[in-house]
Amino acid sequence: MKLVVLGAGAGGGLPQWNCGCANCQDARAGKIASMTQSSVAVSPDGDRWVLLNASPDIAAQLQRTKALWPASLRGTPVAAVVLTNGDIDHIAGLLTLREKTPFTVFATGSGMDILTTNSVFNVLDPDLVDRTLVSVDDMFEPVPGLRLTPFSVPGKVALFLEDEAALDLEAVGDQTIGLLLEANGRRAAYIPGCAALPDWLLVRLDAVDLLMFDGTVWENDDMAKTGTGRKTGARMGHIALSGEDGSLARLDALAARKVLVHINNTNPILQPGSRERRQVENAGWEIAHDGMEIEL
Repeated sequence: MKLVVLGAGAGGGLPQWNCGCANCQDARAGKIASMTQSSVAVSPDGDRWVLLNASPDIAAQLQRTKALWPASLRGTPVAAVVLTNGDIDHIAGLLTLREKTPFTVFATGSGMDILTTNSVFNVLDPDLVDRTLVSVDDMFEPVPGLRLTPFSVPGKVALFLEDEAALDLEAVGDQTIGLLLEANGRRAAYIPGCAALPDWLLVRLDAVDLLMFDGTVWENDDMAKTGTGRKTGARMGHIALSGEDGSLARLDALAARKVLVHINNTNPILQPGSRERRQVENAGWEIAHDGMEIEL
């Protein structure tokens, strides 16, 4: 199985367009690496690829990833896009993929409702772009040799839907999912958004070879501490890395290779040499970066 991190950042990326925090200033100055918004490409063979989410930065991500370039006058090695939730940073890139080339969008009922009730997504020609409904715990094969199984993780509805739904910050259903990826005898899990790590979810992750997991915030109040906002990680539907109930502690016993994705621009782990970065690395985690390649 081959994986490429197209975008390692959370919504807004790094630097965020309107943010002057220390991390964003350092990214603009070239002191730390910039990040585009969250997406991963996966393939069983290096020829046929599936995008896990379609970020607003998808055009630039495709351009810098040679494996995803067209091999003919018109075409793409990208056969499908699989959505893990309805967040803008995961669906807006679909609007860029509108130039009359076939692929399939896979989404749960919650995700599909967003696409069907927002007419802007009709720019995706229905004669070419198939929309396929998937269900939690039902395996599907977006390309031959790659099996995906969606599974529920605690999380909330997309921000732009909050006024239309009773807000449960750790709801379990099909509005936020993780993906179990299986190819050629190898298993990976992709979870870019997760609000909590209950015991049943830890059991589900026990047998994977690779975990790509939500690294949005270090502490629940990262944004307040940096003066960039009042929302907590929990309010945004993301578990903190630190603390006794944080993801580093809860996932410490997992034997898989562990990689943090969907990292917010304010997260102190982005600073080389920081105490927080050392804690992450000492706990056996890697911090994803744009263009990171993994082969299982």
